[in-house]
This record gives sequence, structure tokens and C-alpha cells, in this order.
Amino acid sequence: MSSSNKFRIEHDPLGTIMVPKSAYYGSQTQRAVENFQISGMRLPRVFISAQGLIKASAASVNMELGKLSPEIAKVIITASEEVMEGKWDDQFVVDVYQAGAGTSQNMNANEVIANRAAELLGNAQNIHPNDHVNMSQSTNDTFPSALNIAAVDLLNQKLLPAVSQLQQELNKKAEQFMPVLKAGRTHFHDGVPIRLGQEFSGYAETISSIYQELEKNLDSLYEIGLGGQAIGTMLDLSPVYKSKIIQEIIDRTNLPFRQPTNIFKFMQNMNEPIRCMMTLKELALHLIKITSDLRLLSSGPRTALAEINLPPVQPGSTIMPAKVNPAILEMTHMVCCQIIGFESAIATAGISAQLEINVMMPMIAHTFLLSIELLANAIDTLVSKCITGIQANEEICRKWMEESLSLVTGLSSRFGYDMASQIGLKADEENKTIKQVLMDKGMLTDEVLRDIDPYGMV
Repeated sequence: MSSSNKFRIEHDPLGTIMVPKSAYYGSQTQRAVENFQISGMRLPRVFISAQGLIKASAASVNMELGKLSPEIAKVIITASEEVMEGKWDDQFVVDVYQAGAGTSQNMNANEVIANRAAELLGNAQNIHPNDHVNMSQSTNDTFPSALNIAAVDLLNQKLLPAVSQLQQELNKKAEQFMPVLKAGRTHFHDGVPIRLGQEFSGYAETISSIYQELEKNLDSLYEIGLGGQAIGTMLDLSPVYKSKIIQEIIDRTNLPFRQPTNIFKFMQNMNEPIRCMMTLKELALHLIKITSDLRLLSSGPRTALAEINLPPVQPGSTIMPAKVNPAILEMTHMVCCQIIGFESAIATAGISAQLEINVMMPMIAHTFLLSIELLANAIDTLVSKCITGIQANEEICRKWMEESLSLVTGLSSRFGYDMASQIGLKADEENKTIKQVLMDKGMLTDEVLRDIDPYGMV
């Protein structure tokens, strides 16, 4: 089959280019496809949907203001809504690593919507990707706005519910395990007694504080700079366009989007994604701490702490039969390591906010949205396949607690720090319990026994 049967010739400011006949995208998208064969990764569905939302909203406002004819506006709105629904996802083909600021991504949306809108009119009228679909817009205001809209969607639908569920399950475990007394540890060495439930309550409250920070981040992401045009000056726009398109977004999403407090700040920086990414990094750090603790507490089952039992999810070794590893905890730890790296990448990209724009927006968008998605999926899995099934090994907890040298701390107020230290060191040297040493020394009275009773120490 000749190439003429597979391709059509399109024209743009740089000349002509061959575009697949089956493609709804056009010349500028095709140039991006040929120029940026880098990763094979695309911006996610949630971002493409946000682009469709913006295009539909802009067409609606432009029609209301008399800038677009109802005939053209209505088919643009229909085509944009199809993009929102995911009907044309296969037509969004530009690599994540593309021309700075996301011009290629914006044109990908403009061209797909323009050609689909023309098709809806029976190709009886030309619909221009720039003059019609991109009317009253610039990549520079629509791209960061689409990113914020997409992030709001993911936070509301995925990450915040996942974090909330994690907190709730940790609280349930804290309550369930509160009767279980065990040895505390600092520096990986014996510490005074603690309740297993108290440990888990610490985890739960840590996650609660992160949830509150994410809610603050979510609020900041409701600022979208539509109407800013190229650099924030609203060039050639109606004075009411900005308020009307924000209201259209609100009406379509039923979410409290708002204009930025300063449009130039919004255009110059990626403050909101950068700030939220720092919270995601903090969440990752805390999850590493919690999952590392759970790996230690479940270690063994015969040769280590074994204070808790994890639900088994899969065999752990290709050579050691019956071995079961903490696979879900390890997966979560890996995801968190990736998030920490992603935060560094976004911070580095944030440095590239020069003069009126940050040209690294496509990379920031991909990394930020992927981070939200990864954390939400990892936390969902952590909760359902691990946290909810954790059980306390009360016998082991009691054994380690009763053998702990830290029980000698209870003697400090009666005998003084130095004498208590001597008793503890002697117990360690002779591999005896504190109680046994006290008996050997003839010091074990009812009062002293109460001093070293772990149940009186918490």
C-alpha cells in the first residue's frame, strides 16, 4: 500500500508534514511525535480529562461572549467532553519529555478537538485548533491549570481516602493492641515497657497530621490561572472572561476552584505542586519509618523479635521452603523511595522558573501526578493486604518484656541511678533477669517487686 493511502499532508508555519490519515491530531502533534521519541510515556488520563474540561469551558464562555458562533462552540464543547470521558485517549501521543511548558501537549488537545468537532459538523466547516479551540487561552495558563485540576481530582478521589483509611486502620489496631504490654526499644536496645497499642497510636497520629497537610495542599491547588494568557496580562481578553471561565469550571466540577491571589505569581511558579510534593515526600518518609518498624516487629519468626504476625501474601524464597517475607511492607518502602527521588526531581525543575514561566511543566506534571497515584495505590494495598490483618504475638511480647534489662529503671528512685546501673549490668553479665539478681542479693521485697512490675510502668 502506498504511503499516500496511509497519510495526509498538513501545513503549519514550518511547512508541510505527513500525518496518519486515521489520526485526529494534526501537524504540530506529529512534529512532536517525531521530535520527542524519548520515554514512550504519556501524561495520564486525569490530565487529559482536565484539558478537555478547560477546552469545553473556554468554548462555552467564548460563545456566551459572542466570540464563537453557537454552531462551532457546541461541537467544540461536545468534542471536548468526549476527551474528558476518555474517548480519544489513544490520540494523545506526545511524550512526557517534550517541548518546554507543554505547548505540544496543548496543541495535541487543540488538534484532536478541532478535527473531531469538524467531523461532528460533517466536515462542512473548518475548525481551527488555535483560532477556535484555543481561543482566549495559552499553553502558559491552561497547562498549569490542567495540572492543578488533575491533582485535585487524584487527591480527592484516591490519595486522601487512602490516607484516611490508613489512619483509621492504625487507630483500630492501636485500640486492639492497647492491652498488650511489651518492651520498648531505643537505639535498637532495651527500653522501658510500652503498650503495643501505644506504638500504633503514634503511627496513626503521624498519618493524621499528614492528612491535615494534604487538605491544606488541596485547598491551594484550587487556585487556577485561566485567563492569564501568555504571561498573566489577559491580552485581548474580555474583562469578564476570567471570572466567567472559573465559574464554568466550578459549575462543571462542583468544586471550589478560584482565581489566584496574584496571577503573575501563578504564571511564574509551580508553587502549589512543589509544596504538595514536599508533603508527599514527608508522607513517604513516615511510611518508611512505619513499614520499617513493622518489618522489625514481625522479624523472625523464630530468630528475631516476632512481636507481631503479618498476614502471609506469597512465598518468600525460591530456595528456602516455607519462608514468608513482609512483601507488602517492602513494596511500600520501594514506592516511598521513588517518591523521595521524584520530589528531588520536581524541586530541581522548580529552579527552572525563570522570568514569566517555568518551562519544565510537562515533567513536573508527569512526576507529580504519578507520585499521587503511586502513593494512593501503595497505601490501599498496604491497608488491605497488611495492616488490617496484623496480629499481636502476646506470648513473645510478654517474654521480651519480662527479660528486658530496662526494668531496672524502676529501681532508680528507690536505690539511685548508680546502684540501679550495677544491678542492670550484673544481670547482663550473668544472663539473668533483674528479678533474679535482686533475689541473689536478697533485695527482693514486695515493694521492690512492685517497682520492677512492667504493668506499673505504663
